[in-house]
Amino acid sequence: MNDKIKSIIDYLGLTRLVILLFLVLLCIIMIPLKMPLAMLLSQTLTRFGMNGILVLAMVPGIVSGTGLNFALPLGIICGLLGGVISLELNATGFYGLLLAMGISIPFSLIVGYGYGLLINRVKGSEMMVSTYSGFSVVSLMCIAWLLLPFKNTELIWPIGNGLRTTITLTKYYDKILDNFLAIKIGELVIPTGLLLFFILFCLILWRFLRSRLGISMKVEGSNPAFAKASGINVDRMRMLGIIISTVLGAIGIIVFAQSYGFYQLYNAPLMMAFPAVAGVLIGGATPRKVTIFNVIIGTFLFQGLLTLALPVANNILKNGNLGEITRTIVSNGVILYALTKIGGGNNGEKEF
Repeated sequence: MNDKIKSIIDYLGLTRLVILLFLVLLCIIMIPLKMPLAMLLSQTLTRFGMNGILVLAMVPGIVSGTGLNFALPLGIICGLLGGVISLELNATGFYGLLLAMGISIPFSLIVGYGYGLLINRVKGSEMMVSTYSGFSVVSLMCIAWLLLPFKNTELIWPIGNGLRTTITLTKYYDKILDNFLAIKIGELVIPTGLLLFFILFCLILWRFLRSRLGISMKVEGSNPAFAKASGINVDRMRMLGIIISTVLGAIGIIVFAQSYGFYQLYNAPLMMAFPAVAGVLIGGATPRKVTIFNVIIGTFLFQGLLTLALPVANNILKNGNLGEITRTIVSNGVILYALTKIGGGNNGEKEF
């Protein structure tokens, strides 16, 4: 029995096991408080699926040796641009969703290539430069959202120029993945389509990392000198990792938005890299080592904490202001904790 417990702790890591047990404790506390546990678990699964691809976008950057991609807003903006264009064309349903992704991919390829050129010139300072790059482009796009020539009256301000801050997807493809093949067990709703879409991208990336090109990228990320001696183009592998990360960021924000029900423009993407970084670090990744398992467990734990802890705190602390303070402490506290982590525990399965 002791060996089994030790193997579980080694596999998950003590930090992740403590967080998991805390989530179980929160579920137990909800029973005497008569809180809607099934509904909150449904929200946890939804938040897990809608944030998963954004966290997955961290993997190619880490594997290729460029570290945590704090410039994720670059990909997010490409996704938002593709999404808004699909709404301008009045595309609805799965066609609208796929069209938004299809339009965003060329933008993200171009932006990823340009960003990759920058990162290859600042080796050793990637994470610092990526943070400033993301912030700068978000600010620049605040001007672009006001100047782009969109005509759809549901997208633009009734008076003046520019796109609205928040654009609803109700008439287009709101929750289309969430509702696809959804399973309802009492009050518990499992967003099957959303989860399957996330798992599909996990499998695609996992398979790519096992390919010849993916293995070359891994070698370059872990030991650039050895990779160069083996004939691997180091800059090319770093560029590839950045481009894939940017594309995943673009697709991830479209999945996030269809589940959330809105596209949020202007300053909304500014801080979106931090929850993604926190998720992958809580899962056991480091700036130099990551697996798909880290993404899955980290996203679930981080989103589970935010979804379950805040309602319990609000129920215990009846004062509305205290509930908002608690929300800020929990969300930012978890992010701060994750950013202080440099590993710890097993990364899960070596290949996955």
